[in-house]
Amino acid sequence: MSRESDAAPQEAHFVGGNLHADEAARVLRMTPTIRERCRQLLDRARAGDSAWFTVEDGALGGAAREVADATRRRYPKLHIPFHSRWRHFEAGGVDRRAELERRLGDVPNAVRARAMVDLAFVSVLLDAGAGTDWKYTEPATGQTFTRSEGLGVASFHAFCSGMFSSDKDHPLQADADGLRALLTDHLGAAFQVGPANPMVGLEGRAVLLRRLGEVMREQPEVFGQELPRPAGIFDLIVAPAPTVPATADVAAHDILSQVLLTCSGIWPAGNAIDGVPLGDCWRHPAVRGEGLSDGWVPFHKLSQWLTYSLLEPFAWNGVTLHGVDQLTALPEYRNGGLLLDSGVLRLRDRDAAQRVWKAGDELIVEWRALTVALLDELAVEVRSLLHLDARRMPLACVLEGGTWAAGRELAQKQRGGLPPLHVASDGTVF
Repeated sequence: MSRESDAAPQEAHFVGGNLHADEAARVLRMTPTIRERCRQLLDRARAGDSAWFTVEDGALGGAAREVADATRRRYPKLHIPFHSRWRHFEAGGVDRRAELERRLGDVPNAVRARAMVDLAFVSVLLDAGAGTDWKYTEPATGQTFTRSEGLGVASFHAFCSGMFSSDKDHPLQADADGLRALLTDHLGAAFQVGPANPMVGLEGRAVLLRRLGEVMREQPEVFGQELPRPAGIFDLIVAPAPTVPATADVAAHDILSQVLLTCSGIWPAGNAIDGVPLGDCWRHPAVRGEGLSDGWVPFHKLSQWLTYSLLEPFAWNGVTLHGVDQLTALPEYRNGGLLLDSGVLRLRDRDAAQRVWKAGDELIVEWRALTVALLDELAVEVRSLLHLDARRMPLACVLEGGTWAAGRELAQKQRGGLPPLHVASDGTVF
């Protein structure tokens, strides 16, 4: 059982202030590094030194009220779950987790956990923006879903149909051979894509899953020798036995660390230090750090979204979790949009909202960094308004309650749901 992060992850010890590539990548995979680098850019913006943004601290209270109001509407009793893919599996008031458990039958908790981990992996990797014209109609209920909810429901049914399994007798799994053999046309059919129902980035989604299959096949020590599955991460962290030990105890950062270590090869972003892939990590000239990590701002948004979505499968199946607040806010356009639309952040050049930006552009890197740092502060204000402490409302619940929903609501009011900034993304950043 992994216990590397029983305390908060420690900063690396640098010899002579110089980092080799592997050590730099290790530091850039730590959430304390994410927070520290993002805080540098927030402090700089507050000092008036950002070329792109001003920070209006007086608007933070109004943003917190938007989030608190959204939380009360969505969860009147303030029993707020984690922000995760499992919320999308509940779209339309349908308990699809119960459906999965019914299909699995009476199995040991570790077997159930593995199926849930496999599902969470493939569903999160399919969760790029689908575009405004795509929708999914669920055959069993007749309900129609769009955006993240539609992607979640569609991927749930694709998983249950055995689309990601190489063994037709065991459909409720994803494995390396099943993912490597995934055809884009088959995925499109499962998502009801056609001329009248176009989806943005369908091929990219299929490529990402095929890459996951390749990466798992290359790491049998993590994902399994005979049948590599994403659930190998559960076995590695908890125990490769049918029954989860009663003493199973896992830090959230340990799950993220395994995701970042083992899946770094699947991301299309070419960010690297001396050939070591960094994933969702970007250059900014004002950010300082030790050695080869200097000038890099890490985010690891999709990996953290995946980690948030793995927490519940671990917990539901007998694992005690701790350190959930070691994870950061997710720097994507709903959370970042909340800050722009509520006036906490203001663009120095309003015309910037009309341009199309790339994920690595300085403005976008800075917007995402300010989002991470400001949402830590916003969480404190929201808890105060709801009379909850950090134990009852960790950041994962603030996001769910929360910031993402409030960001979506403000975007709907102000621009018909479109984000405040336009980013040409490969689907692994926003």
